[in-house]
Amino acid sequence: MQSKTQEHILIIRLSAMGDVAMTVPVIVGLLKSNPNIKVTVLTRQFFKPMYAQLPNVTVYEAEVKGKHKGFSGLWKLYKELKVMQITAVADLHNVLRSNILKQFFKLSETPFVQIDKGRIEKKALTAGKNKVLKQLPTTQQRYIAVFKKLGFPIQVNETCVLTKEKLSDSILSIVPQNTKKWIGIAPFAAFKGKTYPLELMEEVVGMLNNTNKYSLLLFGGGDQEKKVLEKWESTYDNCISTVNKISFQEELSLISKLDLMLAMDSGNAHLSSLYGVPTVTLWGVTHPFAGFYPFGQPIENALLADRHKYPLIPTSVYGNKFPDGYDRAMETITPKMVFDKVLELAK
Repeated sequence: MQSKTQEHILIIRLSAMGDVAMTVPVIVGLLKSNPNIKVTVLTRQFFKPMYAQLPNVTVYEAEVKGKHKGFSGLWKLYKELKVMQITAVADLHNVLRSNILKQFFKLSETPFVQIDKGRIEKKALTAGKNKVLKQLPTTQQRYIAVFKKLGFPIQVNETCVLTKEKLSDSILSIVPQNTKKWIGIAPFAAFKGKTYPLELMEEVVGMLNNTNKYSLLLFGGGDQEKKVLEKWESTYDNCISTVNKISFQEELSLISKLDLMLAMDSGNAHLSSLYGVPTVTLWGVTHPFAGFYPFGQPIENALLADRHKYPLIPTSVYGNKFPDGYDRAMETITPKMVFDKVLELAK
């Protein structure tokens, strides 16, 4: 390709908070190497605050359940994007919707490169028989490969993180104003296979609470999670639930100020890593080898289920599939192990 001084890249990553979050350090690296380009991210409007710090980056909402639904809706979306003078498309999602958009962009001969999701190698990694247990390329590496194929120089390293954000009055009204370190705790995940048993997590919360050295900020969403975290808040003096008290933008600001995050293999781990916050992650039937490890975090910060007792791990990429009995795999990570790791990093 020719000079990138006037390029306008469309980045497609429509859903899954963690996957969207993992685009951010890659875009930071892209902008550092190509400061004159313009970037439009096609995603959910809800995710817009993740990109607020990035210059020359705008978010365009894909209303896939509304006006952009179905084939005719995607054609309408294409026409809306076409007038924006897109010069290249980086499809970091590679699903049916983006494949249809690819055909439309062919009409205008716009360069369009899609992510290689590594489906075959991920299938081998999660196989019950003849498992191939090896580290696969990370999601960020797969994203980077797309931009390189489009001809854009890009370098992503540990400096590609966001800066700490200012706390709003709403946040300051719910968090304690003292000298205790702030530890974020996000105990939930999309699937049971990668969710630490709540009774064990409560043991961790109790042990951390009893040190009286930390303010424990609890993150979650939805009515059921809200009830759990409010119960912990009322039981433990140093716990504060953030659910339904602040906006997503404010939640990101609060996460940026944490001294440490404790999370599952889930979206919150990726959000804290965006700001370089030390993040302890707990892994059940999933595994870092699949490539979804939080950006910039040392592998020593991951506590993994015991593969000697559960040798088929990883049983799935997303934690939604596992053999009988494997729902207890995370119990091999004891609350004392979690407590010790948090204290090690918090110091």
